[in-house]
Amino acid sequence: MNPWHIALAQVNTTVGALAANAGLLLRAAQAAAARGAQLIAFPELALSGYPPEDLVLKPHFLADTAAELQRFAVALPPEPLVIAGFPEAADGKIFNAAAVLHGGKIIATYRKMLLPNYGVFDEKRLFTPGEKPLVIEVAGLRLGLHICEDSWMLNGTPCRRLRDAGLDLLLNISASPYHHGKLKQREDVLRKMAQSLHAPLAYCNLVGGQDELVFDGASLCLAADGREMARAKQFEDDVLFVTLEPSRGAKPALNPAQVDRVQTSRAVAPKRPRSGAFGERALPQPPRLEPVLDDVAEVYAALKLGLRDYVEKNRFREVVIALSGGIDSALVAALAVDALGTARVHGLTMPSRFSSSETLSDAQLLAQCLGIECRTLPIERLHQTFLEDLAPCWPGRAPDATEENLQARIRGNIVMALSNKFGWLVLTTGNKSEIATGYCTLYGDMAGGFAVIKDVPKMLVFELARWRNRQSAAPVIPPSIIERPPTAELRANQKDSDSLPEYAVLDPILERYVERDWPAEKIIADGYDAALVRRVIKLVDLNEYKRRQGAPGIKITPKAFSRDRRMPITNQYLEYTRV
Repeated sequence: MNPWHIALAQVNTTVGALAANAGLLLRAAQAAAARGAQLIAFPELALSGYPPEDLVLKPHFLADTAAELQRFAVALPPEPLVIAGFPEAADGKIFNAAAVLHGGKIIATYRKMLLPNYGVFDEKRLFTPGEKPLVIEVAGLRLGLHICEDSWMLNGTPCRRLRDAGLDLLLNISASPYHHGKLKQREDVLRKMAQSLHAPLAYCNLVGGQDELVFDGASLCLAADGREMARAKQFEDDVLFVTLEPSRGAKPALNPAQVDRVQTSRAVAPKRPRSGAFGERALPQPPRLEPVLDDVAEVYAALKLGLRDYVEKNRFREVVIALSGGIDSALVAALAVDALGTARVHGLTMPSRFSSSETLSDAQLLAQCLGIECRTLPIERLHQTFLEDLAPCWPGRAPDATEENLQARIRGNIVMALSNKFGWLVLTTGNKSEIATGYCTLYGDMAGGFAVIKDVPKMLVFELARWRNRQSAAPVIPPSIIERPPTAELRANQKDSDSLPEYAVLDPILERYVERDWPAEKIIADGYDAALVRRVIKLVDLNEYKRRQGAPGIKITPKAFSRDRRMPITNQYLEYTRV
């Protein structure tokens, strides 16, 4: 029996860009077919983009998707078997489906059976679950098909009904979003699935940024015993080619009550592949096992890709960043340059009388190191005008955070004015530790279009900055910015530690409370000061109203604000009073 040549095409599609997505898939399929691929797989909902959210509730969107799928099927090379995800409308229901395409036709459709409804997922609200697994029999190959979550439950129906099917391969097409630690978690799950089915497993994942989510690709192929045979690149468009030897001998009979089955009416035989197609030699070739990025490099890559795709897919030409001379704005600027290039990134410093010469010079030095334009617009005169005009509204009241926050709000007005005038996207610079505790100014430093590091804890911000500097011959972030104690510079001699615990203590408490949902007593029992824990929890709970009004930002932790953690603003369950 001849070996099978399989291409896993992890592509970067855009939600709603039906014709553009179909064109992207078609070009990838043509290239893979030219290299001899007989089976070409694309990710979950690749045609519509993922997640399409409430677009799938629009009947005309589903009709347009179906029409685009038909055009795509006809345009494909006729020889390979092609599998691509799309939203399907049928019998008054909507399904997360995979089309099986061959010879210019849709020969079968598989409907996702297990719909995730946790964390960032909301699929039960949109889709109806499928009823039976699908087995494809073609040219000596018996292929089972899963969509993402179907492979995450060993005892779920999609796995249980395929366990004795005599599969040569389980194919999983997926749109699995990234967070730190997700790659290992995902590969552990898929390894157990391959071992449970006693069959190799090919996994094709989406890549790219979509609003707050980043999809990391890293498509892979596992042997029946769970060994890694091949892995694609992380955070990049890639096509992973693998060669599979189908099992010999008779296959067990399939129960039509338990499993849908489709057979192709013609053999899937590759054309003679062109040697050197797309810069690589033709199939067969040894499997490619791309190295896995280390933890900090992985997070940086996710942030860079998420930022680039948000800017590009929303058709912004350029971005602007308020450079304070602090580490948060420095990291965002470095990410922006790496994602977009120097010509598309603008810096802006807005010093007040509380801005030190050191932070101002560091902001300017940062701009020089990155090679970006940087304008300086002092805000002292505007601040004084505000104070004079507002003074009659509160006679005799001592200065407090009101006067401090006016500075941040003046800066927010200026940066948004430049955005309006030039069409620049404003990148905000608040990190997760600040946003969690409300150490940010509503309509001030929170003003902007995209919050790049809103899910990045402060201590990780430092790690990312140091990592980025190690990637260049000379530091792109001045070391003095990394070494200086963090400060908002809204009053004389201000430091973040005046208002917050040291970040080395704060971040672990936030991680336990926000990401792990630990109660206060458990955090205290883990060795943290009781009064400090109560104070931090109170800050988190009382600042939900601020977070609800913030810009979207990239998810890189297991539980991000807004997409994962959805808490009421009006909430009298006060956890900080329980201990």
